[in-house]
Amino acid sequence: MARVRDVEIDEVPEEVRPVYERFARDYGPFLNQVKIFAHRPPALKHIMGLLLDFADEAILPKRYLEIVLVVVSKLNACEYCVIHHAPRLVEQGVSAESVERILDESVPGFDAVDHLVRDYAVKVTNDFNRVRDATFDALREHFTEEQIVELTLRIALCGFFNRFTDVLQIGVEEGAMTDMLSIGAGNKSQPTAAAE
Repeated sequence: MARVRDVEIDEVPEEVRPVYERFARDYGPFLNQVKIFAHRPPALKHIMGLLLDFADEAILPKRYLEIVLVVVSKLNACEYCVIHHAPRLVEQGVSAESVERILDESVPGFDAVDHLVRDYAVKVTNDFNRVRDATFDALREHFTEEQIVELTLRIALCGFFNRFTDVLQIGVEEGAMTDMLSIGAGNKSQPTAAAE
């Protein structure tokens, strides 16, 4: 149970109800997260709305998006986000073994671009003030500047979601763990949070 109460759709202002409803229906099994964001309608409107807009435009290949979301979530030991995004990464053709080993130096089944994206997510998360021009030269070989900006934004935003979700102890939705286990990923895919 979360540290704050759930806010149901009928409790939010009418102008943000479409975002609440669409995010809960179309974006994936993130209803528990939406119910907490709903405490602040501007955050619901703009943050969840931003994610919906990104999904509508889809300028980044889904495979790369899910790679960075799983990588950042594993680095930050966010169980909620790993459980939700690991199955989505498998849907993009990445094996369960690769999901489990995504932080290894060499990930089975990853090509050079997959590794580049993974490494960029690690750098932005753990060493953001030391990312060198050579990294951007490599990214420009495969991505437009618009895609690089969105990739960077999604990495940083994932770190925000990891922290927000864990601090408020938002629970995993019913069925999400079943989805995680159904892809063949076990306990190794889940991050191990540090003890307080």
